[in-house]
Amino acid sequence: MGTVLSFTLMAVAGRAILSDLNTFELMLYRSVIGVMIVSFFLGRSTRGFSQLKTPRLKQHLLRSAVHYTGQNLWFFAIATIPLAQLIALEFTNPLWVALLAPLLLGETLTRNKLLIVLLGFVGVMIVARPGVEPINLGHVAGFISAMGFALTNIMTRKLTRHDSVLTVLFWMTLTQAIFSLVLSLPNGIPWPDTSLWPWIIIMGITGLSAHFCLSQALTLAPATIVAPMDFIRLPISAMVGMLLYQEPLLVTVFIGGGVILLANYLNLRIKS
Repeated sequence: MGTVLSFTLMAVAGRAILSDLNTFELMLYRSVIGVMIVSFFLGRSTRGFSQLKTPRLKQHLLRSAVHYTGQNLWFFAIATIPLAQLIALEFTNPLWVALLAPLLLGETLTRNKLLIVLLGFVGVMIVARPGVEPINLGHVAGFISAMGFALTNIMTRKLTRHDSVLTVLFWMTLTQAIFSLVLSLPNGIPWPDTSLWPWIIIMGITGLSAHFCLSQALTLAPATIVAPMDFIRLPISAMVGMLLYQEPLLVTVFIGGGVILLANYLNLRIKS
């Protein structure tokens, strides 16, 4: 539930911030706050800053670049499509993991797994409704961001075999702050209006708390319990979209989201 709350607040904060800043500028302030928070916890940890020494800096850089791309696309989608549609599209993340893990982790892609992935993409079509509603760049961005997050999850799984979670988060926030600084400099970096700072701070905190809560949940309960709980984000996001942004509650979003959830559930239950 901490993860669900973090992602929901991140989406609301993102919409508020994007009214004045672009995604690169948003990520710059978020990443700088993230570096400060992670550095605080590193200083208080048993191993301290010594755990940042790693022979896998290139892997950390690649992971950060992929996550950064996915995160920017996610924020772009937040500003252009209804929240519920974006969250439903984001649920394809585990299906992308199932599809890409054989290529990157050497896992086996069985016939059943492939059919489950296809079922999940049927759910995506129900949500996006191609031919009924125009597909815009927001839908494409949301779909590709889910793929980016799946790649990030796979690379995180490989990195955390050797490096601590704090190490992964530190190199992620630091490199993304550098990416954002380079991409923001050409047009100048605006100083946010005073009214935006509470949202920027919320963004910086929730960007880390979502990852932390999810990691903690997976250490306390099986993935078969934790993963389906993420579906709660769909009705919550739909209600937030309706109450804050007057977005319509579309039954197709819930039907398509249910199909994607079913595919995720089968993906967790079927071993071959």
